[in-house]
Amino acid sequence: MARPRETQEARSHRSRGQILEAALELFSHRGYGATSIRDIADAAKVSTGNVYHHFKDKDAIFQELLNQYWTAIESPDFVFNRALVSGPFPDNLEEIGGAARDMIMEYRRHVALIYVDVIEFEGSHIRKFYSEMSQRFGRFAAQNRDRLMADSRLRTGIEAGDALMLVTRFFMNYFAVEILFGVPDHFGKQSDKAIRQICDILRFGLLGEADRTAHDRALGDRAHDA
Repeated sequence: MARPRETQEARSHRSRGQILEAALELFSHRGYGATSIRDIADAAKVSTGNVYHHFKDKDAIFQELLNQYWTAIESPDFVFNRALVSGPFPDNLEEIGGAARDMIMEYRRHVALIYVDVIEFEGSHIRKFYSEMSQRFGRFAAQNRDRLMADSRLRTGIEAGDALMLVTRFFMNYFAVEILFGVPDHFGKQSDKAIRQICDILRFGLLGEADRTAHDRALGDRAHDA
């Protein structure tokens, strides 16, 4: 039996996907400036005219690839977002760290585009996303307050959204160095051990109990004097 003919819409969707996949591979390994529309077309096995049919220029392709990443990480079903609410916060820091590693592994090429943007465009494509990060984490914390149970557990003055953002950025940076930069165990110990120690520091702080008590008392005195 003959296979049904592919519709024009299906062909268009497929070629657009090929273009984006080819551009993602080239941009993330060569950079933006060293990649031409011709390079993308050749890698995607389409004509340059086909590329321009879908995208007005190279910058539109680059922005669309970043949008793919922004859309993915905004989804409630995203593996990292599920980890954030996997248990009472911050008891679930180890789960969050593991999810960050999986996320960087899966989206390593998209994450590499962030560095490309910083180097070649001074962050112009990603600036808005990062400038709104605090508000997004604040909304996330508010929407998941009952699952996080963080409000009654965090120290006075620490907002759940800020704590979530700090933990997220720390783990993302850690695994970016390990996976994108190819520097395993850059804390001088195996990653699993390093993550356990990082979780302990994030959960309980840097100071020992006696010093922490003295520090908290000093902060209280300064606040009273002010």
